[in-house]
Amino acid sequence: MPLDFRVSEPLTFGVELEIMVLNTRDYDLARGAADLLERLKKADLPGEVKPEITESMIEINSAVNRSYDTLLTQLRAVRDGIVRAADRLNLAVAGGGAHPYHRWTERRIFPTERFLKVSNLYGYLAKQFTVFGQHIHVGVASPDDAVYLTHALAPYIPHFIALSASSPFAQGQETSFDTSRLHAVSAFPLAGQMPPVTTWEQFTRYFDEMQGYGIVGSMKDFYWDIRPKPEYGTIEIRICDTPLTIELAAQLAAYAQTLAAELLERRRADPVEPLYRVYGYNRFQACRFGFEAALVDPWEKRSVNLREDLLATLDRLLPRSVAMGNTMPLRALAELARARRNGANWLREEYAQTRSMPDVVRRQALLWREGEKVPGF
Repeated sequence: MPLDFRVSEPLTFGVELEIMVLNTRDYDLARGAADLLERLKKADLPGEVKPEITESMIEINSAVNRSYDTLLTQLRAVRDGIVRAADRLNLAVAGGGAHPYHRWTERRIFPTERFLKVSNLYGYLAKQFTVFGQHIHVGVASPDDAVYLTHALAPYIPHFIALSASSPFAQGQETSFDTSRLHAVSAFPLAGQMPPVTTWEQFTRYFDEMQGYGIVGSMKDFYWDIRPKPEYGTIEIRICDTPLTIELAAQLAAYAQTLAAELLERRRADPVEPLYRVYGYNRFQACRFGFEAALVDPWEKRSVNLREDLLATLDRLLPRSVAMGNTMPLRALAELARARRNGANWLREEYAQTRSMPDVVRRQALLWREGEKVPGF
């Protein structure tokens, strides 16, 4: 049976953001998602807010957008609505890829059919999946374009990791990684990347085989870093930590949109196998060292500095960004790269100053609320 692909308007885009629900006593995670979602039913928000796998998480889904400006305006409105609702419940919300000191054993699965099924299958891994990511959807004109773009974006995954990295602490400890969140994702057996199929027909055969084994029931069962999303007509980049600000989340989406536009226009016919021979190593480097990662170029057979590669890519995309209305967000990302500035750096600096993880998370919640108004970010 063919896997139906719903074609969408090319290069439209949207985001999903998983965010922390916190108490306002010691800023640990709170089991407040159900109460917060109930209150938000009364709010008129330009997007959807949904539960996530544990009761200490909620997920923002934007509408489909054509421009960065409309996405940013929409995300700010949703954020403000959530913050107001949280205030009335004496809760707080925050971005970031992982809570610095929560204990996974204290989490509770949100009781939806799918989440309970995941918990029954994966056991304690489901509670350890209380980590927070940004997913970026980009519309494509055909299922073959979705397959092509999933592979074509793979070399740029380290860029998104370094820019969004905001989980240097886990279980109360400094991890030495810019993002510790991705270790929780990698524990799932269907994590990683799409197999090296090159057409939608080949992918459909692969999917049917996996479904025939009883391993998957839908695309949701693949926890890949990038995956086609046939029911939306998009590709979905799933690698980012949730940024500490709404503004950075929108900038990352603009980068994905601009990059996808270039890759679709200037198609390369490179074989995908060499890319995936170095993919895991490059991913690790970006998680561990952020902007200073040493990446392997499988076609040139040389090492490149992530920060330099990112800046060169952003510079290459600038002319295209003018027509797309993405010049401002791409320049903002370039400034972060030049300054070697991401959420992991900010969190480490806050901890060095306060020596208190609850104070760090309190500041994290303030940063989410106020965005770029907070000094020092």
